[in-house]
Amino acid sequence: MEGLAKIEDLGKPRVVIVGGGFGGLELAKALRHAPVQVVLIDKQNYHTFQPLLYQVATAGLEVDAVVSPFRKILDEQENLFFRLAEVQRIDAERQVVETSIGLVRYDYLVLATGATTNYFGDAEMERNAIAMKSVMDAIELRNTVLSNFEKALQLGDEVQLNSLLDFVIVGGGPTGVEIAGALSELRKHIFPKDYRELDFRQMDIHLIQSGDLLLKGMSAEASRKSLEYLERFGVQVHLNKRVKSYDGYTVTLNTGETLVTRTLIWAAGVAGAPVDGLPPECLRKGGRYAVDEFNRVKGHPHIFAIGDIAAMESTEYPEGHPMLAQPAMQQGRLLAHNLERLLAGQAPQPFRYDDKGSLATIGRNHAVADIKLLGKDLKTQGFLAWIIWMFVHLMSLISFRNRLFVFLNWTWSYFTFDKGRRYIIGPTREPVPVEATTEKAIV
Repeated sequence: MEGLAKIEDLGKPRVVIVGGGFGGLELAKALRHAPVQVVLIDKQNYHTFQPLLYQVATAGLEVDAVVSPFRKILDEQENLFFRLAEVQRIDAERQVVETSIGLVRYDYLVLATGATTNYFGDAEMERNAIAMKSVMDAIELRNTVLSNFEKALQLGDEVQLNSLLDFVIVGGGPTGVEIAGALSELRKHIFPKDYRELDFRQMDIHLIQSGDLLLKGMSAEASRKSLEYLERFGVQVHLNKRVKSYDGYTVTLNTGETLVTRTLIWAAGVAGAPVDGLPPECLRKGGRYAVDEFNRVKGHPHIFAIGDIAAMESTEYPEGHPMLAQPAMQQGRLLAHNLERLLAGQAPQPFRYDDKGSLATIGRNHAVADIKLLGKDLKTQGFLAWIIWMFVHLMSLISFRNRLFVFLNWTWSYFTFDKGRRYIIGPTREPVPVEATTEKAIV
């Protein structure tokens, strides 16, 4: 076929996986002994452990503690070929995907493209806010926070100074809650030592949540306790409020209230990241592919979708499974098994989500945990939940090297109250220009 990307043909059924997130990577690994050729395509050459990105953003971890190169992870899998490319379009009739390196033929196509930040059509918000979905987002946030404090040292006008010291976080899910807790720790233990000339009693942390609960989807106890912890740490939590606009300086709420900040962190929602080429009826609300109980995209028996991009609607999950790592990984493992069954002429098995619970940390020694263990629902908060949170996340990291690095970083930070990654390297979000102070700062 003309225009094909250069990939050796092993003469076996070819499974093309688009996206190396939790679902795609789990599927690729689970196919290591299958009689297939696996082609993994991703626009990055590494897997990102997204649950710990907020710690990169708040100077707690190095970037390389939360990423792992695909070629290193899969270096012993002889039936796998990785290609660094962007998938641009699906041609289901010819069974090829159009990519930035050429056409890639498939016998089975698996879409595991994950999710992207959802600004709900607000172009101004997208332009001025900082998201928390990628490594570059995390680096940009860390650099912006530190750069703003360096700029604050040169300001005499209190309003402008406060705009650099204050933070607004939009979204009361795990990401928003965890960033708020991490910033409150930095305000207490780190920033006053680094920037002795600044008064961090003026540093306000606002968390805006449109509903009446934090951590929607977790238990009432977890929601109540997380609110209690955040307020204890000095975070100003605004429930039942929405952000109407943000121009890079002023945050306007639906209540008419305004907040001033140069740093708004958007953690309010995600949407699926579909690929062009399939008909519109394949998509459901939120940009997710409609799939059946075998993760097949409806109307396309050779195309599957797993993880955040898949909406498997059921009585228990009318809007699809939660956009978390566990459903993606479980779907990846089952799909690998089902592809082998299909190749053997056997019927596939339906997906049943095994919900293991949810966790969120609010800072040092404080977390909330809803765990399903041996058929029982267990709920705990505080120090024990924090230990559980650390253990689960540590063991979920891809490589032993990453586990070791993170464990050593956490241990050092716990006993020294230090966050050692306070450097500005890479992109920084420059603040929207505002009238300079009338008094020129004196160096």
